[in-house]
Amino acid sequence: MKITLISSSLKVGGAERVMSIVANYWAARGWQITILTFDDGSLPPFYDLDKRIEHRCLGLKIQSGYGISALRKNLRQIKLLKQAIIASRPKLVISFVSTVNIMTLLACWGINVPTIVSEQVYPAFNGLSKIAQFLQKWTYRRATLITVQTHSGLSFFPAAQGYETLVMPNPIALPESEAIESQLYTDDRHLLAIGKLIPQKGFDLLIKAFAQVCDTHPEWTLTILGEGEMRAELEDLCSQLQLQDRVHMPGVVRNVDAHLRKADIFVLSSRFEGFPVTLCEAMACGVPVIAADCLSGPREIVHNGVDGLLVVSENVDALAVGLDMLMSDPVKRQYFSHYAPRVIDRFGIDPVMAMWDGAIRQSIDRYSNKG
Repeated sequence: MKITLISSSLKVGGAERVMSIVANYWAARGWQITILTFDDGSLPPFYDLDKRIEHRCLGLKIQSGYGISALRKNLRQIKLLKQAIIASRPKLVISFVSTVNIMTLLACWGINVPTIVSEQVYPAFNGLSKIAQFLQKWTYRRATLITVQTHSGLSFFPAAQGYETLVMPNPIALPESEAIESQLYTDDRHLLAIGKLIPQKGFDLLIKAFAQVCDTHPEWTLTILGEGEMRAELEDLCSQLQLQDRVHMPGVVRNVDAHLRKADIFVLSSRFEGFPVTLCEAMACGVPVIAADCLSGPREIVHNGVDGLLVVSENVDALAVGLDMLMSDPVKRQYFSHYAPRVIDRFGIDPVMAMWDGAIRQSIDRYSNKG
């Protein structure tokens, strides 16, 4: 099987990580995998790729936005992308993230190949302009299949309007170590959060919630892994709340498993999500989790009160109450820690890649019958 995968880059990020996981899985099966990225290759991929994968950096200079002027400027880039797709001679093309999906579907116009586009965030929050939303609705009807991460995303691309859509959760890579339980007998305790330092992730809400409970729990610290545009703002907030010694932001790290092994609680404070892989990975490691019940994702992953705790989203007080409850209750943490790894049964690599196998067969068959 020859498959071409398309993304803006392979820098650190959820969509990029998912693409590297599926690409490596298929390469290990002996499939011929080509990855096309829009970047110029000046930075190496953040995620390791199987040596059998061909990775081509196209150096495409895509204009931000999808207005008429930007679209004109992008026509040349679309042509270059089309040439690269044809050169890879795929039996199937798969692209990731809304803006890349639009460019890919335009580039695939006239190419005799089925195309799957993968949405990697809740469609209501994809950040597309009105022109881009129009282009998305128009081009997505040409996709052989659209994958969305959760059932709540299906309503954005209804079959009655000509869309072929399938729920495809992100696969969870098994942790390097076996599931762990909360470290009950150490002198210090650790809250952990992971994600880009951007408004979506709600780390400002988390820091404010931690400030409400930290005096009651002096042995606890909060570590936020990631980098982004809000670093200065979050550091200022920590200073204002006198949390400089209690909140740590070491940036992007490669040894996420090591941090998960030290964590007593994982916190997802997002304002919105798609399908938060970091939440699943924490659960797979047996880390008790607290997640904001935001639109899309957490409620389809966490069984509230069984393998984790859901709290009202974008509510500092609710998050603080949840933190206080779980920080105060080692028995509850042990209970969540015991049941959380069962998330692998639903979203581990094997079950999700079996779903991908079905989607690929379905797409190729549908395209062949259409032709």
